[in-house]
Amino acid sequence: MKSLTNQSYPYPVTRNATYAKNGMVATSQPLASQAGLEILKKGGNAIDAAIATAACLTVVEPTSNGIGGDAFALVWTKGELHGLNASGRSPKNISIDAVKEAGYEEIPKYGWMPVTVPGAPGAWAELSEKFGKLPLTEVLQPAITYASEGFPVSPTLSKFWNKGYSTYKKSLTDDVFKNWFQTFAPNGRAPKAGEIWSSPDHAETLRSIADTKAESFYKGELAEKIATFSKENGGFLTAEDLADFKADWVEPINVNYRGYDVWEIPPNGQGIVALQALNILKGFEFTDKESVETYHKQIEAIKLAFTDGQKHVTEDNHMRYTTEEILSEAYADTRRKLITDEAIQPEAGEPSSSGTVYLATADNEGNMVSFIQSNYMGFGSGLVVPGTGIALQNRGHNFSMDPNHVNALEGGKRTFHTIIPGFMTKDNQPVGPFGVMGGFMQPQGHVQVVMNTIDFGLNPQAALDAPRWQWMKDRVVEVENRLAHHLALELANKGHDIRISLEPNSFGRGQIIWRDPETGVLVGGTESRTDGTVAAW
Repeated sequence: MKSLTNQSYPYPVTRNATYAKNGMVATSQPLASQAGLEILKKGGNAIDAAIATAACLTVVEPTSNGIGGDAFALVWTKGELHGLNASGRSPKNISIDAVKEAGYEEIPKYGWMPVTVPGAPGAWAELSEKFGKLPLTEVLQPAITYASEGFPVSPTLSKFWNKGYSTYKKSLTDDVFKNWFQTFAPNGRAPKAGEIWSSPDHAETLRSIADTKAESFYKGELAEKIATFSKENGGFLTAEDLADFKADWVEPINVNYRGYDVWEIPPNGQGIVALQALNILKGFEFTDKESVETYHKQIEAIKLAFTDGQKHVTEDNHMRYTTEEILSEAYADTRRKLITDEAIQPEAGEPSSSGTVYLATADNEGNMVSFIQSNYMGFGSGLVVPGTGIALQNRGHNFSMDPNHVNALEGGKRTFHTIIPGFMTKDNQPVGPFGVMGGFMQPQGHVQVVMNTIDFGLNPQAALDAPRWQWMKDRVVEVENRLAHHLALELANKGHDIRISLEPNSFGRGQIIWRDPETGVLVGGTESRTDGTVAAW
């Protein structure tokens, strides 16, 4: 790596990297960043700050996440990296046959069918119990205050809120969805930038979660309200499903990329896709970022890794191939040999058997957190539990209705999950957390910012500001309009179906915090494609 802190990018950027010594919080929303910083200044650690920021984001960025969503975390503390999988399972009584009997050939996006058990409240409680310094009641207070007293809606949030409202107004006409409109469009429209929005029900729910360490959400009053709403409207989710939820501590997985260990949460998350792509790419040498060969090989590696992920990855105990087999050097070499000078039509290989928010935090004690949570597809299922402000996720939409697929819908199963936190270390010492949110863009964003950092020496802000691309399907690749025109033409000449996008938010939204190993100085970058902010002191 040429530099962690100084190298800039030769394209115009909206801001410089942020430097600090005592603590840092990077998110897509300024108020949430400040909430995390407030907790650090009160004596909380990076874990407390991450929880506070995550809870606050359910209020100040409801278009991307909520109390009714899932979460994952990578936590560096006391010389070790810990992984937390707080994704919920499908209801025990759901099945492919049951969905078909209800009149569906595919799992719908909205309503009760795609709803899985929410994991975010359990993640907050588990992180607080294991690593936090401050009581959960104090850590969740900033979010409670914003929910009860209201906050001015930010510009990018207003844009996506209106987009979500327009979609739901056309699609969600049944009475079961009325609570969503009462909660998120109380004036018959989405709030505009600068308007104050509040949700007293959301505040009371957060207060209950804080007071009971999330017990009320899974076994108490809130669980009863969720289960009753489900039963009254033909949902499969029950009180028993909620009571059985448990966030799991897991061993993070990694590959070594040019001397740096890049870490992800193991399946059911799609972080393995990013690691497999990096495993393929480390067999090539890259000297120039703005080269058609660099972009071409990155795209081809992602295509190969993604097709494997979509065929082979689900909850780990349902996978036909192990993580070790998929990330083996031998399999990477086999996949690498498929990359030629022309764009390929990707197909999954067979390893031999031998709508999301991301945040990063760091403190002056050495703790660092990579945290991500989501309702999926913006606001999620379109369901809001009456009297709670809880918008339920629609993560079950990712299940396959093919009974022979590894990710086939089954009762009590975790689906192939898009949200993934990332972390980087070198020589068993932390470099820091990173992440790029945005559905299936996420592993592609991980690969791009890791290579921007390691191969091309860009600092965190420059690594995030650099133009991005996104493989969509087959040979279709979307590129930002900031990508040099001649590179787009050269990629097209290699057989890529290049489509220039004018929508910057379709390329994900990222955050990065690195720590200088010698001085302890923190350097952070935040997403210039949204309302991102690095709060530091």
